[in-house]
Amino acid sequence: MNKTFLAIIPARGGSKRLPRKNILDLCGKPLISYSIEAGLKSKYISKVIVSSDDNEILTISKECGAETINRPEYLANDTATTFDALEHTINSLEKYDYIVLLQPTSPLRNQKHIDEAIEL
Repeated sequence: MNKTFLAIIPARGGSKRLPRKNILDLCGKPLISYSIEAGLKSKYISKVIVSSDDNEILTISKECGAETINRPEYLANDTATTFDALEHTINSLEKYDYIVLLQPTSPLRNQKHIDEAIEL
């Protein structure tokens, strides 16, 4: 397969129901780290980008090996959609053949699931 795949992890800082959920500890690691690791271990994904308005999320994401993009505040409020965040990220980077959305709140999804979905 000679296509390029970009994984985008949208992770805003302002969760209302569970504050700071994307970086809360889950079994000794920040929640977002599971999605970053799965993306980095995928045999197809060439880059993992975390889009966030929150400096702590961006710092933790870099420490976990992801590249980051600072999302503007207007794309991180309660009315902004995931699509809005994806569009901002896609328009800020070089072009890829495919975009893979990795939600940071899915820690049980691993690289095998990602690779199987791409192959399917």
